[in-house]
Amino acid sequence: MDGAGWARWDSGVDEVVGRIALGETIRIRSQAAPGRTFPVKVTTFDPPQRLTFTGGMPLGLFKGVRAYRLSTTDGDTTTVHMREEYTGPLLGLIWRTMPDLGPSFRQFVEGLRQRVESGG
Repeated sequence: MDGAGWARWDSGVDEVVGRIALGETIRIRSQAAPGRTFPVKVTTFDPPQRLTFTGGMPLGLFKGVRAYRLSTTDGDTTTVHMREEYTGPLLGLIWRTMPDLGPSFRQFVEGLRQRVESGG
């Protein structure tokens, strides 16, 4: 929920601007695409279990959805599920220009783990 503080624990994110709340649009600057800002809409917001961002192009030409979900398996262990899905008629063209997001995803999970384990 703390967009302004996101970059303090996720080393793959430079800045998150805006209020993370259902229906709000936030802007994310990521190291995966230096110099670009991605406006995304908060389409699911059910703290602390679920958060979904949706962005893309008009008319559904390209759409990206990133969903975060937490689940507890034994009352003590929480698992983070993160899914990113792309759709739309321009997907093939845009996909070729997209950077490998695997390192960014790993940075996110590692930063989140460190933040939780440190109590921050």
